[in-house]
Formats: sequence, structure tokens, C-alpha cells
Amino acid sequence: MKVCIIQPPYGTDWSRTDEYFQKEVDLLNACDDSMDIIVMPESSDVPCKAPDREHYDISVAKNNAAILDLASKTAKRCNSMLFINANDTSFPGYRNTTYAFNRQGEIVGKYFKEHLTPGESFKRKLDSAYTFEFSEPTVIEMEGIRFGFLTCYDFYFYENFANMARQNLDVIIGCSHQRSDTHSALEIMTRFCAYNTNTYVLRSSVSMDENSDIGGASMVVAPNGDVLCNLGSRVGMECVDIDVTKKYYKPAGFGNPPAAHYEYVEKGRRPYKYRPAGSAIVKNDDLMPYPRTCSHRGFNTVAPENTLPAFGAAVAMGAEEIEFDLWYTKDGEIVSMHDRKLDRVSTGTGMVYDYTYEELLAFDYGVKKDPHFEGLRILKFEDILKKLACHTIMNIHVKSLAETNEAREPIPADGGIWTDENFMKIVKLIDKYDCADYVYFMGNDALLKQAGRLAPHIKRCVGGSRIPEKSWAIVDRAIAMGCEKVQFLKPYLSKELCDKAHEHNIMCNVFWSDDPEETVKFLEMGVDVILTNDYNRISQVVENYKKSLNK
Repeated sequence: MKVCIIQPPYGTDWSRTDEYFQKEVDLLNACDDSMDIIVMPESSDVPCKAPDREHYDISVAKNNAAILDLASKTAKRCNSMLFINANDTSFPGYRNTTYAFNRQGEIVGKYFKEHLTPGESFKRKLDSAYTFEFSEPTVIEMEGIRFGFLTCYDFYFYENFANMARQNLDVIIGCSHQRSDTHSALEIMTRFCAYNTNTYVLRSSVSMDENSDIGGASMVVAPNGDVLCNLGSRVGMECVDIDVTKKYYKPAGFGNPPAAHYEYVEKGRRPYKYRPAGSAIVKNDDLMPYPRTCSHRGFNTVAPENTLPAFGAAVAMGAEEIEFDLWYTKDGEIVSMHDRKLDRVSTGTGMVYDYTYEELLAFDYGVKKDPHFEGLRILKFEDILKKLACHTIMNIHVKSLAETNEAREPIPADGGIWTDENFMKIVKLIDKYDCADYVYFMGNDALLKQAGRLAPHIKRCVGGSRIPEKSWAIVDRAIAMGCEKVQFLKPYLSKELCDKAHEHNIMCNVFWSDDPEETVKFLEMGVDVILTNDYNRISQVVENYKKSLNK
């Protein structure tokens, strides 16, 4: 079976876009009926770097239908299977799409790029909603050949290769740009992909310049990692014969029977050693839409507050956010509890920070809520992350004596201040579980300034105060400290304050509402996140409000 890899020119000079598009047309017209598979690069309807979204749209409007029509005619004329990447304009903002044509020139399937670059998501604003949903690898079968797909940025996500290998693919089509990597790096990536998936990888890219050592490198790589052809930076096409039934097998460990490389790896896979992943992962805080419902101390009307049953119930029901509180113990462990005193929620007495973690384990943290929860122990912050990192947004209230005593009683000598060392334990755990984009800190102003100094990559939320004048100044405090969120205490909020916050790109929480009518009033003021103790009831109110906005 003869495969043809096409590599047209590409550049940053927008005035040459028609010239580059014509070269794509010429290369397709040069194809002939000796070719069984033809592969074109990514964004064939935008053959030159667009300086902005307006120019991008102009190129799509001018070239999209024309290049897809020519692809269809070429497949039919050459009696070839043809793969080309262009925008699918039937979606809002378009989708980065690889089209599969059969030998009759018919579109028999599409692959939507799984990993959009930040530029595609935020500058071009391509449709990306589907990338946050669980999906199996796309497989298109033609003539008994199982085709899988990677588009440009997809090649960097090696964790997906094992999942693709499970699909028993024969060929991976790689419509690509990858304009900043060297030829040697691109060859390493492509060979690595072929070897790990036991497939032929057909990668078509663009030449940045015939003398360039970056970009380009359109190539065909065999399942054993051998490079069968590589265009380097040459503009044109290259053909090579392959046998798609030929696979590469090796001993699955010394002295064992032959197996594909990925089969050998699967026997020892330990998925819990890797980054969080899977169908339970939700959009991060930048992408999760508003308004939201935040389950205060978990779903604490049905389970003891600040426990895994309460958090798990909320997350299982779809809570966009959960809120919980952290204290440090006498020996520096980080635990979740609202009060500094143990008495209300546990069988212990005294202050949480006066005990070591092991000493705190002697107390029951469930029985006072309900006998059915007898036996619950105090929860470490790390235990929350182990179960729920990236499964919900976490509003982390870092408690201190200075905050709990505000306007009430004298602050003890140590002030309840978190040392940098103790606070960094929280930060290191967040980074360990790869969820910095899924959390934000709440706390008093001193704590938030400390967080800004030690962990500027993690968002901060300014809280309301029991001192009225300080609560009414909450937005000004957030602006002064560069915080991304505020959390109003009722009744210290108004539409004017919400508007002022939004003018400064600050999101608005309110603590709290368990009443549907009150919740709607807050939403109409412009509140973005409703903290509630009654997640089931209030989340339905918020969802119904969202639907009313979309009518």
C-alpha cells in the first residue's frame, strides 16, 4: 500500500496567504492513482499565520469549502483514502477537524482535536466544550484498516498513547503543524508514538522554510520505530510503501513470549502513580461556568461537616465547588475542621492545635451528627485531595485565631499565625495533586497576603468581616491585595458592590443561602457563587436560574 505525505510551505507573512494556498492546491493536483493514502497537514484552510481572529475568519471563509471540495475530488480522482485537517464551521467558533475521505470522495468520519492550544481556546475561541468530556479515542475504519488520529498538540500528550494502543489501530494519521520543534525532536516524538501504539504513524506538517531546522519533518514511521521517510523542511511530497498488517512484537520481559510493547507495559501499569485523569475530572476554575453552587463544609445537612461523606455526597451530585476549613495541629499536620474548638463536632474537648494528629484520632467526628456516622475520624487535607483533586473546585478556608477572634475577644500571644513552613505544606500538597487551577484560598487579610507572597499561582478570595466597615470595604480590599474573588457576608452586599467587583474582574461569592427565594435575589444582584448548607435544594435553584438566562 502506497502512502503519500504532503508538506506545503507556511509562513508568518500574511500577504503570501494566497500563494501558500495555491501551493496546497498544486500539491493535491499532483497526486495520482498510484497512491492509496494521502495525508495533508493541519489547518489547510488557513495556510499562513493569521495575525488575529478577523484574518483567521477571512481565510476560513475563503478557503474552507474550496480545500474540502478539492480533497473530495482528489480522493475520487486518485482512487485514494485522503485525510486533511481544516475547520468544521458548523460549530460556534469552529472546530479543529481532521476529515477522512474514502476512495469515492465521501467524508466517512471526522476527528476533533482533543488538546487545543491556549491560543486556539482563548484567542481564536474555537469550540472546546467537547474536550472536557470523557470520550474514547476516535477510530475510523476503512477497507479493514483501523485509523486513529493525533493533531499537532495532541502529540505531546504521551499519556494518551496507551489508551490509543488499546484500540488495536493499524495507522495513526497526524495532521500537524508543531512549528517550533526541531527535526530531531519531532522524529523522537513520532517514533515514540509509533513504538508505543504498534502502528504506522503518517505525519504531515508544514515547511517553515527550506533552510529551517524547525517545523516540517513530515514523515512515515513504522511500528518498530523505523523512519521510512522524512521530508525535513523540503516543500513537496514523498511516497513510501507500507504493509499495514505488519506489527512489531518483542519479548514481554526477558525470556517471555513476544508481545506488543504496550501489552508488556499494561501488565505492570500503576495508574494511581500518575496525574489525576479520567471521566470525573471537571473544568478548572478558569473554565467552570458561573453561577455556581458551593457546598459549604460539604453536603452538611446529610453528613457530618468537613468529612469525606459530606464532600463525597456533594461531588457525586455534581457540586461545582465545595468549601472546607483547615487548621494545623500541634505537630504541624493539616486537618479539616471549622471550629478551633473540638467540642461541637467531636467527642473531644479543647483546641485542635493543642493536640497532635495522632491524639486527635482518638476522638469521634461523626457520632454527634448521627449515630450512623459513628467512627469517623478527623480528616487530613491530603485525604481530601487524594479522593477529590480536580473533581470539583475547592474553596479552602485557611483558619486562624486572628480571624475567629475578630471583634470578639483578645487574640492570644501567638496570634494563630500560620508560619511560612506550615502554610507551604498546604501549597505543596496542592501542587503534589496537580490541582492549583482547581482551588482558591480564603482567609483573613494577613493570611491572604502571605498566600500571595508564597503561592502567587493560586487564587485568593477576600472574606467578609464581623466588623461592618471592613465588610463593606471588601471589594476595595480585594483590589488592593490583587485577589481574584470576594466572599460577601450577608447582609453586607449589594448589586453595586457586585458590579464594582466585576468591573475589576473579581468574582463574587456569598456566605450563605439555604433559602430558594433569597438565592434568586442574590443571583439577580450578580452573585456568582452561592455557598449553601443544603446543596440539593439550592443547586436546583441555581440550575433553573441558569436555564432562565439561556431562554
